[in-house]
Amino acid sequence: MSGLLALLDDVAGIAKIAAASVDDISAHAAKAGSKAVGVVIDDAAVTPKYVHGFEASRELPIIWKIARGSIFNKLIILLPAALLMAAFAPWLVPYLLVLGGSYLCFEGAEKVAQVVLPHDDHSGGPDGSHDIGDPAHLEETKVKGAIKTDFILSAEIMTLALSTIEAPEVWIQAVVLALVAIGITALVYGAVALIVKMDDVGLWLTQVGKLSVTRAVGRGIVKGMPYVMKLLSIVGTAAMLWVGGSIIIHSLAQIGWHAPEEFIHHYAVIAEHAVSEQWQGAVLWLATAAMDFVVGLAWGLVLVPIVTKLVMPLFGGAKEAH
Repeated sequence: MSGLLALLDDVAGIAKIAAASVDDISAHAAKAGSKAVGVVIDDAAVTPKYVHGFEASRELPIIWKIARGSIFNKLIILLPAALLMAAFAPWLVPYLLVLGGSYLCFEGAEKVAQVVLPHDDHSGGPDGSHDIGDPAHLEETKVKGAIKTDFILSAEIMTLALSTIEAPEVWIQAVVLALVAIGITALVYGAVALIVKMDDVGLWLTQVGKLSVTRAVGRGIVKGMPYVMKLLSIVGTAAMLWVGGSIIIHSLAQIGWHAPEEFIHHYAVIAEHAVSEQWQGAVLWLATAAMDFVVGLAWGLVLVPIVTKLVMPLFGGAKEAH
């Protein structure tokens, strides 16, 4: 009997440890996912363009193909690479974050430059379409381009997630990264599927709605979706610049250059103390985010001519992400 009680006590102890581990994994996954919010917004803003111009019946299959490629990128390629880096070269993480943050800044700044400065559109025909006779070939090309873009964004997401995991156990790191990979992929491509099908939902409501209010809602959805897409693009660009600047500044501090982070924190605290106490937390966050955004935009504008005139020609001048 004493042996049985001891066994039950051991089982109870194991259960407590397992429960604590689950709590740790949940906390790490939530923290890691929240750090990648800017990249997630960017991913959701970029992907809908890859289904533009196709028949409505092909939109969801294309999104599903891209989502499968995204999961493969994250779980099969990037997750093992991240674990190997954490085990054998953890010092590489902040440098990779600087590189990834620079990519976000470049992407955001290039979008701003395209709006502000005159430029020629070489992306296709007058409406941005591509004159490719075979729809299946066009679909395959679009999917491959989307998966390549997703790989870069996924690498940034996984590196960000890895940088937030404090648990030393490899299995916890692996589970957290897998949860982040699956959760963010489901969130991004679920949102993309909803976005690209909302106009069809609105059209359906206008056709089958028996109440005038239902038909009016459908017409509102159809008319409003172009503005939603435009707003999403603006939010995605702003998020790229804000998060990119924040990643670079924080990573530079981890490398040993604390001056930019201390400068931003100093002036954010000044702004915080300039308002009443109830608004101080919000003002501190907004001031920090605004300065991160400015840094991201400035660094991105520096990178635009370097990447477009020097780097891209070295790799054939092809840029699938645009």
